[in-house]
Amino acid sequence: MPLPTVTAVLVAVGSPWSLDADLQRKVLGAAIVWAVALATVPRARRWMTVWPLLLLLLAPVPYLVALLFPESAEAPALALDGCHFFLLASLLQSALVVFAVSLWERFASPWPRIFLDVFRWVLFATAFVAVLYESGVNAGNLFTGSALVTAALGFALRDTLGNVFSGLAIHAERPFEVGDWIQYDQNQAHIGKVVEINWRATKVITLDEAYVIVPNGQLAQASIRNFTKPEPWSRRSLFVVTPYDVPPQRVQEIILEALKGSFGVLERPPPSVVTNDFKERGIEHWVRLFTTEFDKRDRVDGMARDRIWYALARHGIEIPVATHAIRLTELPPPPPPESRESAIDRRAECLKRIGLLDSLGATHVRRLAEENVDRIYAAGEQVIRQGEPGGSMFVIMTGSVEVTAREADQPAARLAVLGEGDYFGEMSLMTGAPRVATVTTLCESRLLEVGKASFGAMLVAEPELMDSLCRSLQLRLAERTQAISGVGRATPEVQDIFRKIHDFFAAP
Repeated sequence: MPLPTVTAVLVAVGSPWSLDADLQRKVLGAAIVWAVALATVPRARRWMTVWPLLLLLLAPVPYLVALLFPESAEAPALALDGCHFFLLASLLQSALVVFAVSLWERFASPWPRIFLDVFRWVLFATAFVAVLYESGVNAGNLFTGSALVTAALGFALRDTLGNVFSGLAIHAERPFEVGDWIQYDQNQAHIGKVVEINWRATKVITLDEAYVIVPNGQLAQASIRNFTKPEPWSRRSLFVVTPYDVPPQRVQEIILEALKGSFGVLERPPPSVVTNDFKERGIEHWVRLFTTEFDKRDRVDGMARDRIWYALARHGIEIPVATHAIRLTELPPPPPPESRESAIDRRAECLKRIGLLDSLGATHVRRLAEENVDRIYAAGEQVIRQGEPGGSMFVIMTGSVEVTAREADQPAARLAVLGEGDYFGEMSLMTGAPRVATVTTLCESRLLEVGKASFGAMLVAEPELMDSLCRSLQLRLAERTQAISGVGRATPEVQDIFRKIHDFFAAP
C-alpha cells in the first residue's frame, strides 16, 4: 500500500493517542483500574488480572483491521466501536477483580469460581450493549430479530445451561464447599473431596486418587452425603466379638483404654462401645469413634483394630473364631406307603359299620371297597348340593359334615351334623333322585364315595338283596323326612322304593 494512502487512512481513522481525547481518557482509565487490580490482588491470585490486560492490549486491533479496508466508509466507525468495547470490557473486568478479590476477601470468604465466571460473561454482555447504545444501535431490535437464533442456541445448549443454573443453585444452597468430603450417590466408590466447583461441573478426587468430573445437573438431582458438614468429624464403626465368659463391661473398658492415642481417633467427641448383638461366636461389641482424617479412614480403622487386638491379648481374651456344631442323628426310616390291600381293608371296615348295608355279606362289602375310592376334602367344601342330580353315596371315614336343606323362599335350615361312620346320599345312589340336602365339610374330612356302577352290579348278581335294602332305605327316609318338615309329609312305601330302585338300575 503506498505511503500517501496509509497516511490518509490514519488521518481519516484518527489516532487514539492524539486525535481522540475521549478515547485517550478511556485508555488511561482502563489502564489505571488494571494497575490498581494488579497492585491490590494477592500474589497467588494475580492470574485473575490476565484477562483485563489482554482486553486492554486488544484495544488497538480494530484500528489495524480498519487499515485493511481503506475504501470502506464504515471502517472508521466500526474501529472506534471495537476499541471502545475492548476498553470498557477491560475496565469492567479489572473493577470486578478489585471488588471481588481486593475488597470482598478482606471481610468475607472468597467468591466461588462459578460466580466469578458468570459475572465475567455478564460484564462482557454489558460492555457490548453499552457500545451498541453509544453508537446509536437499538439493542432491543437486535435481540428481537435474533429470537429464532436465540431459541436454537438455547435448545442446543440446554444441558450446558442446566449445569450452569444447577451450579448456581448449589452455591446458593451450599450443600458442600471446596474441601468437603462428599458421597454423591449410593455407590461407596463415589466418595471424594471437592476440589473445584465451576460453571459446568464439580471436580472431585476420590479415595482411590481418581479425578472425577461430575456435571452440576447430576449433583443437583442426587442425594448428597456430606462427611465434613455440619461438623468436621465423621463417625466410624467397628465390630468386635469376644467370648461369652468375659463380662461385656470389662471388654468395653479395655477397648476404650486401647483407643486412647490411636491414630486419627478424636478425644472429643469421645469413642463409645455398646453391646450390639449375641452371635454364635460370642458377644458382638459396636465400637464407635470419630475422626477428622476422612481421607485416611482405612488407616484409622486398621490401627484402631490393631490397638484393640493387642489390648485384648494382654488381658488374656481371645477373639473367637467361627464354629459350627454338627450333630449326627440317625433318623427312623420313613413309613412305607399304604399298600392297595391296606386301603381296601380300611374302606371295607368303614362299610361294615353302615346299618344300611347290614344285609350284605363280607364278599359284597369287600367288592364295594375294591371298586370305590376315598377322597379328602378341606373344611368348608360343599360335597353335594340340594337339587343337583346324583348317583352315589358318601361314607364319612374321618372328619365331620353339616347337612342343610332349604324350603321354597326360606333360609337354609341345619338338619344334622354327621361324623365318622355316618353316611349320606343313599337315596340318590339307589333311586337316582336329586339331592335333597346340601352337605358341607366342617373340617378336613375323608369320604368314601360308593357309585352306581359297583352297587348296581352287586344287585344284579344278588337280586334278593334288594328287599332288605328297600326296608333299610324306608327307615332312613322316614327319619330324613321328619327332620326336614316335621309332620305332614308321607314316607314312601316299600313298593314305591322297590320300583324306583329297579327302574334306576335297570336304566342303561
